[in-house]
Amino acid sequence: MARPPQAHTATCILVIRRSTMASKITTVFDVKSPADKLWAALRNSTELFPKILPELYKSIETVEGDGKSVGSVRLLKYADGVPMTTFAKEKVELADEENKVLSYSMVDGEILDFYKNLKVTMHVTPGAVEWALEFDKAGEEVPAPDFIKDTAAKAFRDLDEYLLKNKN
Repeated sequence: MARPPQAHTATCILVIRRSTMASKITTVFDVKSPADKLWAALRNSTELFPKILPELYKSIETVEGDGKSVGSVRLLKYADGVPMTTFAKEKVELADEENKVLSYSMVDGEILDFYKNLKVTMHVTPGAVEWALEFDKAGEEVPAPDFIKDTAAKAFRDLDEYLLKNKN
């Protein structure tokens, strides 16, 4: 029997993946900072985010790897008032420097009591950040994690303002 064309195999993989991540929130955040500058800031967020976003992050530290490459794990300690969580560990799943695409999944933290899987992907382009959150709710009573999108919106807005004020 002939093997199905490669495109069909890829489609099957995509369908399986969608079945493990049941829901997705996507949005585009408009930014004024140059894409290269914004990308560099995102890649250096371990040091930068607690400094410029203290209302969101107490600290971010690398616990495995270099904090930037695939497989690296970072521990994020959130500021008081951040909903549903005090800490999270995120694992870098994709870091495409050329195309400015970053993806990470949550591997530990209270948030996983509400969402079995959480994966964020962002793509920095001139004038925008395309952002997606894939997730599975732990139960039907759990609300969609819109607060994560709102937190990301604030982080991108504040980061953009910071970069525009600090041109070096």
